[in-house]
Amino acid sequence: MSPVFTLSLHSIANRRLSVLLTVIAVALSVALLLGVERLRNDAKAGFAQTLSGTDLVVGARSGPVQLLLYAVFHLGSATNNMSWASIEHLAALPQVQWLVPISLGDSHRGHRVVGSTADFFAHYRHGDRRPLRFAQGRPFEDKPADAAGIFEVVLGAEVAARFGYALGQRIVLSHGSLGGEGGPRFADHADKPFTVVGILARSGTPVDRALLVSLEGIEAIHVDWHGGAPIPGLRIAPEHVRKFDLQPKSVTAALVGLKSRTAVFRVQRQINTYPDEALTAILPGATLQALWSLVGIAEKALLAVSALVVAVGLAGMVAVVVASLGERRRELAILRALGARPRQVFALLAVESLLLALAGIALGLVLLYGAGAAFAPWLSSAHGLQLSLGWPGVGEWRLLGAVLAVSLLASLVPALRAYRYSLADGMTIRV
Repeated sequence: MSPVFTLSLHSIANRRLSVLLTVIAVALSVALLLGVERLRNDAKAGFAQTLSGTDLVVGARSGPVQLLLYAVFHLGSATNNMSWASIEHLAALPQVQWLVPISLGDSHRGHRVVGSTADFFAHYRHGDRRPLRFAQGRPFEDKPADAAGIFEVVLGAEVAARFGYALGQRIVLSHGSLGGEGGPRFADHADKPFTVVGILARSGTPVDRALLVSLEGIEAIHVDWHGGAPIPGLRIAPEHVRKFDLQPKSVTAALVGLKSRTAVFRVQRQINTYPDEALTAILPGATLQALWSLVGIAEKALLAVSALVVAVGLAGMVAVVVASLGERRRELAILRALGARPRQVFALLAVESLLLALAGIALGLVLLYGAGAAFAPWLSSAHGLQLSLGWPGVGEWRLLGAVLAVSLLASLVPALRAYRYSLADGMTIRV
């Protein structure tokens, strides 16, 4: 073992308390930097997989991001609806394996009501093609035989938790999408309440904040409405709605799955040039990436803050080593008197600082994986964020290399100061 390395280890052991505090400071800053980077990448991957397994999202002619926002995230409103005839045409295309219509327009205490079919639960995927899971209950009935089956609702996890809803509870929907607590009030469909038959497990998707009902249910609560308002003097009881045609005339959008992904661009072109109606078909994955580029500025700012924390940690390490030089003048002078050259003293201080940085990086990795293992189940269940606990990726190794390079540069500050000390400087008694 090199004499310089051996002397560095003995010197570190002799100052173990201050060294330990320095290593902990560096470790915390490294763990924060890597933790933010990992959360950033995992959040980006989760965002890009808000909707997976769906090849196309189709709606009335509009911009791709706008269509994605209202069809997948239930934000904003559609420029127009697409006709039921177009839905039937798309479902009949030979390349289409499944199609799930979506109807928006109503709300409940500030949360969107999403009308669809039971196929929504069968085909909606998120993350790594994970299906929606039920924490309690079951899906609503598709094509129910009696009127009671029409008025069934499945709640997203966030809706159920926020309002304390349970299975069997009856809730009232509101007309319009802005009628929330403390916001503008719209007319309630109080005469046709819905019964909670299912509560979904948390998925980390917009479904957590939605209420899911059948398309027939959406039509049923509007049979005695016209032009967005109740018809004066007309009230149709819930048990009588089966006498009416509850097939929707139009829907907001549709999720489409194809038999072969190689046909996606051909089908997209067919839909975009559909002569009977102005439609837009988008690839959800590509549009999600485009949307992330618009909203992902905050992640870069957070990473910059973490880098500053690392800089502060390394600055603290340099400060501790420089401060200790005043106490080590005699030690360094004795080394010079025993024949140590200035460059060997320089190497001694540089190696000490480098060892502290390496120890901080190693401890930071331990803290990162320990915190990840402890909080990963909670992040998954409470926020739907799947935290990766694998070996550091290429980007993380680059960050660690950058930290090590900066720490090496920082170690030159105390090393150069020690290099400039003369033998007499250390032997002189200071009063």
